[in-house]
Amino acid sequence: MERHAPIDLRLLTHKIAALAGLVLLAGFLIARGAMRTSPQQAAAPEGVANLLEGFRHVEVASVSDAMEQLTGKKMYMTHRMRPIFPTKFAGYAVTVLLKKEANNDPNALNGMLAAIDQGQKDSVYVMVVEDGENIAGMGGLMGTAMYAREYAGAVIDGGVRDVAYLKKIGFPVYSLGIVPSTSVHHYRFGGSNIPVTCDGAEVKPGDIVTADQDGVVVVPKAEAAKVLQLAQEMDFKEHSMYAYIEKLKSIVEAVKQFGRL
Repeated sequence: MERHAPIDLRLLTHKIAALAGLVLLAGFLIARGAMRTSPQQAAAPEGVANLLEGFRHVEVASVSDAMEQLTGKKMYMTHRMRPIFPTKFAGYAVTVLLKKEANNDPNALNGMLAAIDQGQKDSVYVMVVEDGENIAGMGGLMGTAMYAREYAGAVIDGGVRDVAYLKKIGFPVYSLGIVPSTSVHHYRFGGSNIPVTCDGAEVKPGDIVTADQDGVVVVPKAEAAKVLQLAQEMDFKEHSMYAYIEKLKSIVEAVKQFGRL
C-alpha cells in the first residue's frame, strides 16, 4: 500500500492565507478602477460612436425636421451649400474663421493649418471665409491632411479648389462653389473652435454636422440624442409610406395613416 507524506498544516495555512490576500487585493484594485471610471464614463466612447453611426444612416431632411419640431430652430444651410460629389457623412465640428484682410504676412494663415492638425477622427472641418464666395477656403493640400487624419468631411462657407484631386482621394467637401483663387495674402486667421455662422446656420465646436445630397444640417450636441431618435422615427414612417402610396395610389391616405409628410 502506497504511503503519502504527512500534510504540513502550517505550510497549508500559509498558502491559503496568501491566496486569500491575492483575492482581496484583486478585489480592491477592481473596485478602485470602478470608482475612477463610472459606468457612464466607461460607456461614453461606445455611446458617442453609436450616436454618430445613427446620424450617418438617417436622412438629413429628417434631422432637419426633427430639429425644427423639437427646438423650433432651422439649423440647415442654404441651397448654395453643395457637395463636390454625392456623399453622406456625420461628424463633430471643428470651426475656423478667416477674416478678410490684405497682408504680406507669411504667418497669417498658420492658425488655420494648426486647427486641421489638432482635429481628431470623425471631425468635420467647418470654415467660414468672410465675404469669400469667390475665394477658395481649402484645396487639395488641406484636404489631404484631413483625409489622413480621418476627418468625416469639410463644409466651407466660401469656395473650394483642387476638386479633381479631392475627388481622387474621395474626401467629401461642401462649399458655395468651385473657384481657382487663393486666400493667401487676402485673409488672416480669425480663430478656431469658436462659434461661427456658416451659410446661415450657427455652428459651435463639437456640434454634430450631418450632410447628404439634400444639404447640411447642424445639431447642437446637447440635443443630439433626442434629435436622432425623432429623426429615426420620421425616417421609418416615410420609408414605410412609399409602398403604401404605390399600392393605394393615394398620398392623402398615406398621410392619414402615418401622419408624416
